[in-house]
Order: sequence, then structure tokens, then C-alpha cells
Amino acid sequence: MSQANTEKKTEFTPVNVAVVTVSDTRTEETDKSGAYLVECVNAAGHRLLSKQIVKDDTYKLRAMVATLIADDNVQAVLLTGGTGFTYRDNTVTAITPLLDKHIDGFGELFRQLSFAEIGCSTIQSRAFAGLANGTIVFCMPGSPGACRTAWEGIVSKQLDSRHRPCNFVDKLKKIG
Repeated sequence: MSQANTEKKTEFTPVNVAVVTVSDTRTEETDKSGAYLVECVNAAGHRLLSKQIVKDDTYKLRAMVATLIADDNVQAVLLTGGTGFTYRDNTVTAITPLLDKHIDGFGELFRQLSFAEIGCSTIQSRAFAGLANGTIVFCMPGSPGACRTAWEGIVSKQLDSRHRPCNFVDKLKKIG
């Protein structure tokens, strides 16, 4: 491999990210999970395109995420909330039909990492991820601790073009 190719592979490529908090009760002032993800996106050197809070309503959530997926500039959507088992947890129902490909390993690995922190309570997490229209969509539980587990253990690495042996950056839609 030439030196030019080696240098290209170690180059950081910022990703355009949208953060969505799914909640009937959170406000910008009380949204600790969304704020944490925004802080992580910025600290990692990615571009935050938007941060929104949407009610845990299947159709409002699906419409918002469909719009983000269709946006030519959005390469990643980080959702927090709505992945539990209450009647108001609609993220799985809303987002699953939008995905072209499911990333089964995300939910599996998230629950493995989470087990070390919260034990068997992790079975109540329906964290999941997928690809849609060249956009990666990560759906995480709504607690700041769960967002930290997902970001530090999985998401940050999969959005980092330098992570080896593989990451998702080269599978995302090209910008510009």
C-alpha cells in the first residue's frame, strides 16, 4: 500500500449528525441525554446539524426521522428515548419501517455492555440501529448513562473514519 493510501485511511472525516430526543416530558433545559450526545458529537469533531425534541408519538417521530434521512446533508441520526416497554415507548415501532438494513450487532453489543452496568435489567432495552438512504440511525435508551454506554462503547468508534478494522463512515452518503 502506498504512503498516500495509508495517510488517507488515518484521516478523520467529520460526519454530519442530527440528535433527536424522544420524550413527552423533556425540555431543552431538562434533556440531559440529548445534551450529552450533542457534547459528544462536538467534542469528536463531527458537525451537529440539528438537535430536536419530539413527542413519543409514532407518526410525529417517524415523520421527523424520515425527513432527516431524506436530507442530503444528514449522515447520522442519534435518537435517545422511547426504546423501553411502556405504552408510550414508540421508537422501535416508528423507526424500524424506515430502515433499509438493520444493524443487529448494535443492540446485541449495547445490551452486553449495559449488562456490566445494570445487570439483567438490560433485557428491557430495545436499543437498535440501521441504515436508511445512506444515513446511519442509532436508537438508544433515554437515560444519560445509557447514552454514555452507547457512545463510548460503540457509536463514537463507528462514526470515526480512523477506527479499525471497520467503521460505518464509508457507507454513509457522500456530502458535497
